[in-house]
Amino acid sequence: MLVALGGAAYWGGSLLPPVPGQQVGPNVFPMVIGAALVACGVLIMVGVGRSFEEDEKIVTSASGAVADEEAVEAAQGRMATFLRGGWKILLPPAALFFYYFASERLGFWITASLMVFALAWSQGAKVKWALGLAVVAPALVHLTFYKLLRVPLPPGLLAFPWA
Repeated sequence: MLVALGGAAYWGGSLLPPVPGQQVGPNVFPMVIGAALVACGVLIMVGVGRSFEEDEKIVTSASGAVADEEAVEAAQGRMATFLRGGWKILLPPAALFFYYFASERLGFWITASLMVFALAWSQGAKVKWALGLAVVAPALVHLTFYKLLRVPLPPGLLAFPWA
């Protein structure tokens, strides 16, 4: 999926017209992200990083007895696994849809802040760190797009001080 998504992002970025007189235009960012997604997808397919992960053991008693993996999976079922944390895989695409539909009305700052907070908090960040990240990350991204890439982002309800 990452390779296909990265290929689509790269292809879509290559279709954007360059800005006359500038070496870096709006086509560069999607192409860089697309290439990075393709590289990550290939690394995952090859299995890079699997040796760094340890299989989690489920302790079933005070004596330290470990449950059989097949018995645990049969007992929990797929739906229980999804409800316990599998729903988190749906959050990034949902955040992108939210940005697509809300950014023009709310603006980049508010939309991106809500997205970053929701994604950070869902992945286990403490509320104070998620709030801090939700303030700092959109500001840095907007500054990069506005000053470096000269790509305007929707101002919406709350304009940036440097815009």
